[in-house]
Amino acid sequence: MESAKVCARDSHQPDSPSAIRVLSGQRVPWGSDQHTRDHVKPLVDGFGATEKARLKLLLDLTRQPISGVELRDFLRAAVMSIRRLMSSDGGCVFLETPEGEELETYAVEFSTGVPSLREGTAIPIEGTVVGRVFRTGTIWTGTREQALALSPGSDRTHLADGSKVSCIVPIPRRGRIMGTLGLVRNENNPYDDGELDFLMQLSKQLALAVENIRLYEENCQLRNRMAEESVYVEDEIPREGGFEDIVGTSEVLRRALKNVEIVASTDSTVLICGETGTGKELIARAIHNLSSRCQKAFVKLNCAAIPTGLLESELFGHERGAFTGAVTQRIGRFEVANQGTIFLDEVGEIPLELQTKLLRVLQEREFERLGSTRTIRTDARLIAATNRDLSEMAQDQKFRSDLFYRLNVFPVRIPALRERVQDIPLLVRHFVQYFAKRMNRVIETIPSETMSALMRYSWPGNIRELQNLIERAVILTSGPVLRVPLDDLQNRTAPDSAKSDFLTIAETERALILDTLKKMKWVIAGPHGAAERLGMNRSTLQFRMKKLGIAKPWKE
Repeated sequence: MESAKVCARDSHQPDSPSAIRVLSGQRVPWGSDQHTRDHVKPLVDGFGATEKARLKLLLDLTRQPISGVELRDFLRAAVMSIRRLMSSDGGCVFLETPEGEELETYAVEFSTGVPSLREGTAIPIEGTVVGRVFRTGTIWTGTREQALALSPGSDRTHLADGSKVSCIVPIPRRGRIMGTLGLVRNENNPYDDGELDFLMQLSKQLALAVENIRLYEENCQLRNRMAEESVYVEDEIPREGGFEDIVGTSEVLRRALKNVEIVASTDSTVLICGETGTGKELIARAIHNLSSRCQKAFVKLNCAAIPTGLLESELFGHERGAFTGAVTQRIGRFEVANQGTIFLDEVGEIPLELQTKLLRVLQEREFERLGSTRTIRTDARLIAATNRDLSEMAQDQKFRSDLFYRLNVFPVRIPALRERVQDIPLLVRHFVQYFAKRMNRVIETIPSETMSALMRYSWPGNIRELQNLIERAVILTSGPVLRVPLDDLQNRTAPDSAKSDFLTIAETERALILDTLKKMKWVIAGPHGAAERLGMNRSTLQFRMKKLGIAKPWKE
């Protein structure tokens, strides 16, 4: 059997002999006007049809635009042109995988038949003739039997059926081998030295084009990522301390902040529990600022504010054409928050069908975009927040119990404003200073009776309700004394002592519902529930509770 021919052409040399002949010993940039006018065109005019076709292909590869070109599409078209020019029956291109352990098939093109090798498949480097060329950087040419002998016991799908002879050349770039280019013929017509020299020139042009296309794709991905972050990412500049925006000195607040300091230094999932308007987002931001991820992105998403059909796309992203209206690729919040923190507010509003995918992200740290099968890994730390009782929702099968347990690794309860009454004066002064400065007002004093009325109010909307009231008060105040519209408080205890012995209908109803809920141990439905005891439907009771600001207290 005729031995295989291994050509000792070093792929790391800057130019092969044929390249020097073509360039007449002078080096000018490929594809430049000077190169075409001074060197290539006179040579083309003096060459035969074969040489002209070869030079034309080199020029085409050199001038190939890279913007908007998919790498596989480019290589597929290039292999087709090379195969036809070299009178070959098939060709393929292998490129090294990111892990560096295999070679991935990027282009397969045959004139007849359906090859067993498919684009996207990978072959091992060790024990294959293609891997040998990749490792050594030298050309290999020989028969199919010789190629089989060099691939004992390995995957042989890369060896075309029915071929007689083949050649494999390395694709060199910047002192290393990127992959290989292979051609086969179904007739016993070996590749000569001139053809191999020309294939080495082609492989260098392929390497340059592959590198440029990849750089362009990376730049596009970076620009898209920066654009996504400009939409999603909040202020990432670290500040002094983690609690500068949290006002209060009450004991119950101190206990909550102590838990925040304990968990911030870890990467554990945190579930922030508390009523609406208690400042759960500020707590999440404080955890991020106190963690080792403070220099990375802090990405937030209110799960209740996104339509159910779009929530999965917001969380995990989608590919172009994944659904109607998906005209471009979109990066999801988990991908943007990689190595940073993602904050999911109102996590109890996530639909059941999406909770499974969220659980997988928490457990496996991986997901797929909508319309894609490629698995993406993420190292985002999750902080979730809710004003609902997830354990009760899990019992009612409205929330996955396994997801609840995964979120409830370290719960942090934020106290309601009525539980930290001593912090109300500090909060009032803080909001007055903030809004007065923003509106160019000068407010010097707050009447003591006004402060007493604010401290006696139950604040069902918590700090958010107090903030909105103070903003309205600053707008209405024209002098140095703050004038608070106390009539806007629905369930207030009026400062007028003559009215202190009377309760409004709303106050009476609230007290009755609270007393009944406590006696029924906060069981709402069923024969032993508060709704049955009060003689109303469960939905009616839940509506009244929401309107009156009644929520089940969370345990410490």
